[in-house]
Amino acid sequence: MDSVLSVKNLKKYYGKVKAVDGISFKMYPGEVVGLIGPNGAGKSTTLKI
Repeated sequence: MDSVLSVKNLKKYYGKVKAVDGISFKMYPGEVVGLIGPNGAGKSTTLKI
């Protein structure tokens, strides 16, 4: 089955501040996915990209 979303080695910086570093994942049709982590871990930033 082909993925509907594939992310490999995602990185995001705000100036010199690293917000997201090297996230990789795939999502497939019919999956329910949750993104969890502590405050400031980059969850919202990852979804906004």
